[in-house]
Amino acid sequence: MHELSASVRALLTLIARWCGYGSALFLAAMMFITVIDVVLRAVFNLPVTGTYDLVQLFLVGTVFLSIPDVFLRDRNIVIDFVDHVFGARVVGALKLIANILAVIFLAMLCWRMFPPALDAARFHEVSPDLSIPMTVHWVLMIFGILVTLPAAAFMLIESARDFSDGRDRR
Repeated sequence: MHELSASVRALLTLIARWCGYGSALFLAAMMFITVIDVVLRAVFNLPVTGTYDLVQLFLVGTVFLSIPDVFLRDRNIVIDFVDHVFGARVVGALKLIANILAVIFLAMLCWRMFPPALDAARFHEVSPDLSIPMTVHWVLMIFGILVTLPAAAFMLIESARDFSDGRDRR
């Protein structure tokens, strides 16, 4: 069982790493277009047409492609004020509950993203300046959530195993 878990983690880590590379690429592109726009606007009073559209698209890619890695590294934002009040068993139970809720939330989010994504495709929604199809945004968002779901499920299984074994991974 441990070998299978290690293999699954290795595969999920590889996928998350490549998503992270994509996220970093989107972040670099977003910074580049912003800097170019600011410099051209300040020096030559010549703004880059479509900067808003591109930054919007790049931001979606940056955020949604980075989420799988956050889950696999167990680096979601937490407030640990109860860690010092309650014992490891309660903290483990809270972590397990949080992971259950995370998987449910991600599944519902993905499910609820499909209708507006299909509407965007059906009505040919585009960005204001460059006419980038909004389906590109939706594909990035849905892909990011779909890739995050197995990572979140894996972390749920690990937290359930830790809780049942009485281990505390803080």
